[in-house]
Order: sequence, then C-alpha cells, then structure tokens
Amino acid sequence: MRIHFRLFILFSFLLVTGLRAQSFDTPVAYLDYIGKANEQLTLKYMVYISSMSHGKSARKVEKRRLEVLDAITNTRMNIMGMPPYKGDKSFRDTTAAYLKMLYSVFNEDYGKIVNMEEIAEQSYDAMEAYMLAQEKANEKLAEASRKQNEQQKKFAEKNNIKLLEGTSELELKMKIAGDVMHHYNEVYLVFFKAYKQEAYLMEAIGKKNVNSIEQNLNSLQNFSEDGLEKLKTLKGFSGDASLISACRNMLNFYKEEVKKSSVITDFLLKEENFNKIKKKFDTKPAGSRTQQDVDEFNKAVNEINAGVNAFNNTNNELNKKRNQALDGWNNAVKRFMDSYVPEQRK
Repeated sequence: MRIHFRLFILFSFLLVTGLRAQSFDTPVAYLDYIGKANEQLTLKYMVYISSMSHGKSARKVEKRRLEVLDAITNTRMNIMGMPPYKGDKSFRDTTAAYLKMLYSVFNEDYGKIVNMEEIAEQSYDAMEAYMLAQEKANEKLAEASRKQNEQQKKFAEKNNIKLLEGTSELELKMKIAGDVMHHYNEVYLVFFKAYKQEAYLMEAIGKKNVNSIEQNLNSLQNFSEDGLEKLKTLKGFSGDASLISACRNMLNFYKEEVKKSSVITDFLLKEENFNKIKKKFDTKPAGSRTQQDVDEFNKAVNEINAGVNAFNNTNNELNKKRNQALDGWNNAVKRFMDSYVPEQRK
C-alpha cells in the first residue's frame, strides 16, 4: 500500500510540474488547452453513448462507461492543476465543477441505468422509468455542456478573444443523438405497452385460464386502440415516419389477434367440456354405458377435433403475421438507428 501511495504522489507531482512548465502566457493558449481537454473527453463519452444507441446494451458496454469515468477523473486533475490565468481562476474552477458534474452523471445516473436495464422488460412502468432515466441523464449532460460553454464565452470576452460562432461536430452529434433517442423512446413506449400486454395474454393462454384470457384480450384491444390514437399525434423524425408506420402495423396486428382469439377461447371451452364428458364416460363400465352416453361422447370428440383444427389454423396464421410484424418493427428500428444516430468510434 505504501508503494502505491508514493507512486500516486510522484505521478501527481509530475502532472502538476508538467502543467506549470506548459506556456499559458496568452489567454488563447489557456482557452485552447481547456477546450482541447473537453473535446477529447466529449469524444470519449460520445463513443459510449453511440455504442448504446446502436443496439448494444448498457451492460455490454459497461467497460466503456468505466473508461469514461477514468477519463473524467484524469481530465479534472489536469484542469485543477492549471495555474489561474493572471490571478483569475474562475474559468479553471467552473471547468472543474463541470467535470465533477460529468462524473456524477456517468457514475450515478448511468450506473443506475445499467441496473435498471435488467428489469426494464418486466413491465411497462419499468421500461418507461428506464427510458426516462436515459433522457434525464442526456439532459444533464446537455445542460452541463451549455453552462461550460457560457463560462468559455465569459473568459473569451474578458480577455478580448473573438470566438467563432457555431456548433462543434461533437456537440452536433450529441444533439442529434438526443433528438433521435427521444423520438425512438416515444414510439417504442407505444409499441412496448401493447407488446407486453400480449405477453400477458400468451401466459394466460398457456395456463388455459379463460377468464384471464378474456381480461387480457380486452386490455390488448384497449392498448392497441389507444396506441393507434397516440401515433396520430406523433411526427416523424426529419420527415421519416418509418418507426411510426412499423409500430402502427404491430398494433393493427394485435387488434386482428384480439378478433381471432375467440377461436382460441372457444377451443379451450370445448376442451374443458370434452375432458368432463370423457372423465364421466371413462368412469362408467362398458356394460353400463347407454347409447346416450356413447352419442354424447362421440359428439364431444367431433367437436374437440374440429376445435383443434380451427385452433391450429388460427394459431399458425397469427404466429406468421406476428413474426412478420415483429420483423418489420425490428428492421425499422435498426434502419432508423443506423441512419440517424451518429456513430462515434475511437
């Protein structure tokens, strides 16, 4: 432990000594040093955000988040080691405060997002909270960046430096990524609410619980109709309504599924009735069975056979259409993200 401590002290001494050796004789040099440090850091965390936006889960890119935290710490140490410019330490200190905010966002906000991701699929409320947390984290980054830019301008004005107006490439990428994810999130939540409800329906069908099936069918019908109305209020991203269209197709499938699911409930009722009749028929010795017993049993057999055929045909048709609609949705999401989210690599 003592060796590590001495090494850390030595590293810090070399770092500060190196900064003091660097020339900050002009305000331009001072401004440029901080600007480049921030740019390199922004590049680092843009790689992380870009990775998540392009289909990689927060858990899979956790290593990148930890790299961002290390980069923020190192950058902050560099900035805090800078001397005040002609006695004015405001720009240095506000930059250090900005970096402290960044660290908090990536350590706490994005750390929570990694944990929330594991349960997001469990319910609509969990998914909504997960997506809201992502947007809030992005908003904090944008607000922190805005405040830092204001301090940069103040330093430039104070020292008669004329800054070029405009937005840097990285800032533009961050803004575009935020806008893209906002549009995706609002459409995805419409999709997910009905998608999750259908999962509850499938669970009820698996348990052959007719009452639960009816309740879930009603909810799926309502969520699909509400979702279609919600989609009417949404606008495409830069004129691209492909996500909205794919979501609409999915919701229309769910409405069709509700209509055709009467075949499924009808089959389950027939199956329940057949099992009762069969049990009653099997408990009677062969010599005690009347013609009425035989006719009743044969009728039940014919009905269950017809029900099985109708069930299988309907189920196969719904499975085919569901897969087509889901493929359409997934492909639309991939095309959308690939087209609009700026991909940032090291």
